Amino acid sequence: MTAEDDLVAQLRDLVRRLNEMPDDREPTLTELGLRVQQHLGSDPSALPVTVENVSPHRLIDIDLALDDLGGDSATLLGISGGTARHHEDFASMLRSLHRGFTADAPVDYTSMADSPHTTRHVVALGLRLLHIDDHPIAVLQRAADRRFGRDTATLEVLASTPATAAAFIDRVRERANELSVVRGQVVTFGRNDYGHGVGSMTFLPRPEVSAASVVLPDGVLERVRDHVVGVAEHADELRAHGQHLKRGILLYGPPGTGKTHTVRHLLHEMPHATAVLLQGGALGAIGEAAQLARALAPAIVVLEDVDLVASERGMFGLQPLLFEVLDALDGLDGDADVAFVMTTNRADVLEPALAARPGRIDLALEIPLPGAEARRALFHLYAKGLRLSRAALDAAAADADGTTASFAKELIRRAVLRATLNRREADDEDLRTAFTELRESTEGISRVLFGGADAAGVPQP
Repeated sequence: MTAEDDLVAQLRDLVRRLNEMPDDREPTLTELGLRVQQHLGSDPSALPVTVENVSPHRLIDIDLALDDLGGDSATLLGISGGTARHHEDFASMLRSLHRGFTADAPVDYTSMADSPHTTRHVVALGLRLLHIDDHPIAVLQRAADRRFGRDTATLEVLASTPATAAAFIDRVRERANELSVVRGQVVTFGRNDYGHGVGSMTFLPRPEVSAASVVLPDGVLERVRDHVVGVAEHADELRAHGQHLKRGILLYGPPGTGKTHTVRHLLHEMPHATAVLLQGGALGAIGEAAQLARALAPAIVVLEDVDLVASERGMFGLQPLLFEVLDALDGLDGDADVAFVMTTNRADVLEPALAARPGRIDLALEIPLPGAEARRALFHLYAKGLRLSRAALDAAAADADGTTASFAKELIRRAVLRATLNRREADDEDLRTAFTELRESTEGISRVLFGGADAAGVPQP
């Protein structure tokens, strides 16, 4: 062994012995801890930390609430301490043996949407020092960050007593609901990229769909509106009479008949209601949607194609999301002004338990293939403003027996497209040509996608 090898071996042995030696030093308050102690008037390491977990998309509401409750006298500080500040909890930042956490860094912010077109800067990591009813409060506010194992945002609260901290958190929750950027908006949830939990929330523009643009059999739209909008309009009177407000409605029928269009009309008719739209993979967020609806009522929760998660248990095996749907429908109090609106193309496969009690499905309405009168109305509706004769539209509607509302819309689109490509206004000949191409296409996919007779299960004439 050379002298260099011997030296390396000795150094390695020394490091091992140092690591094995007990560290008798006592942790001390960091500079951050001393700053918090100055605010609270007592040793923060002797106080319990109360932790409140917050859904990632509701951090913006919490941020608004804390700004409001703190007022102009509150202090917001950034925290330094390297990457450890992202790993350590509040207590470890206040009293530490090795780390020098300080409160002299810039505050960390993140940008979050507060409408379909605007965003707000929200505290992602910062210390708030404030007074509530003369009680000093210290709050560490952190955004969710899966890089550091945090699936939720958190508030870590220090106060003179646990009861004071708990009362403060209650006030934050209440004010967050009052100030929520989601209140009165239309939102949806996306898939979670990490495979579990709720994905990101997206704000959507509120649809502008008037009653005149919804063509359904006589009386159907009125019944839908009464059950969803009418109950909300008379909520106080119904509560006074002891009647439950939570309700469920199921719209069923072939694809393309107007179920989603009807839902969009309901959203238009309730401009101040909070609406949560779930479809596809986002149906797994039903629990979070129900919580939002409860907190921000009046509200509508829309479950598109609910048969994807609520098929009869014996058909496709046990479906965990079915029980989440049932729990969400049952979990709200009867006086909660929340409407669950569900759509399906396959009512025949739905789980019977969905209709087992009030508030799940109180009303089920079929949205059928349009009849002759409805088809005429649809063709004239979609051709509004075009140079297409009434006679040609009526003839096309009569020949379109067995098709859906989406067939009419696509037909007019194709007629306009054909004329536009030829640099002219659409005329009756464009309509007839488009009808022939759409109805008699050898590509069966056209009928499936746009609701032709094959797709609806109706023989072609």
